[in-house]
Amino acid sequence: MELKDLTLKTIDLAKEVGAFIKAQSGKVYGDAIEVKGIHDFVTFVDKEAEEKLVTGLKEILPDTGFITEEDTDSTIGDRYTWVVDPLDGTTNFIHTIPCYSISIALMDGDEVVIGVVYEINMEECFYAWKGSKAYLNGNEIHVSNTSKLKDSLLITGFPNRDFSRVDAYLKLFKYFMEETHGLRRFGSAAVDLAWVACGRGEAFYEYGLSPWDVAAGSLIVQQAGGKVCDFSGGDNYLFGADITASNGGIHDELVGAIGKYML
Repeated sequence: MELKDLTLKTIDLAKEVGAFIKAQSGKVYGDAIEVKGIHDFVTFVDKEAEEKLVTGLKEILPDTGFITEEDTDSTIGDRYTWVVDPLDGTTNFIHTIPCYSISIALMDGDEVVIGVVYEINMEECFYAWKGSKAYLNGNEIHVSNTSKLKDSLLITGFPNRDFSRVDAYLKLFKYFMEETHGLRRFGSAAVDLAWVACGRGEAFYEYGLSPWDVAAGSLIVQQAGGKVCDFSGGDNYLFGADITASNGGIHDELVGAIGKYML
């Protein structure tokens, strides 16, 4: 299996479906918005986009499994599994805030071997495959070389379902407010990870996430020279619901601070 060729075909599909999503911007409101849970929304655009992605990915690589946010397909693959978020940043999309993306990863067993994140509004496609460099629209990208937390810009997200850890999370937020260049919250974890990969921020951390939020972006960060772990510093960031991704230079300092407040 040629990972580069599969990645390029996946990029073409992501851009095609991204054009469909972009064309629906500003057209989704009222009864077109379903509530899956507290602060957790889905639209017909999410569902149609996922159907298009699943159909296309089956053509790119037949006989694979799927982990999809909207449950279009939940087939268990013998070896390969696509992990798909058709619209990461649905709340932004609903409010026509221009930061949302498509996230597609391919897993070989338990290992992510392809990652594609397509930010639809800026038409920025971030991607990598096992053993490759990381790329943005064909150009190689790399994490920043910042080595101190105090010189870093951090990216985070806010939980929308699990509020059991919010008090500790807010204390950590306060610490980072005081000890870094600042924090940003953009509303798409896949984009957040991609922006760490290209050096726009030094790190991203969040809890309450799902595999489709982080699978693609986590690979891109690592192939760009960064590090990824869960809040405890372990490797259960795909299915463990929390993630820390950094440029590597601030990683130990970052993980130490997160552990102090969140563990």
